[in-house]
Amino acid sequence: MRILIVEDEFTSRKLLTALLSDFGECDTANDGVECVQSFRQALDEGRPYDLLCMDIMMPNKDGHQALKEIRAIEHDVGISASEEAKVIMVTALNDPKTVVKAYYKGGAAAYLPKPIEVESLYAILRDLALID
Repeated sequence: MRILIVEDEFTSRKLLTALLSDFGECDTANDGVECVQSFRQALDEGRPYDLLCMDIMMPNKDGHQALKEIRAIEHDVGISASEEAKVIMVTALNDPKTVVKAYYKGGAAAYLPKPIEVESLYAILRDLALID
């Protein structure tokens, strides 16, 4: 599995990398701009990401905007909805409007509140059939 961790906070980025590295190759991006660039480059190289763990609140481009651009890129290259990268939105904002926006408007597969609980993350990965 190829994983892109998008997080502007160093500690959270390192934690997610540590938790996910046993399941596949992890790359990181510091903000939404780097995320979209990395995502596009991976597609161009024929090595797309299977999973993105993306913070919502980031500088330069937030997670909602980055996800919207990623879904547009996937659509433009003919990736079907069932083949899209799985996206877990990670945020300290436990606000129902934020969750609704991430799921229904953005196409996120799951939502994970901070502080990150290991078992919650692994349960989401199992639900998405990314791990056993």
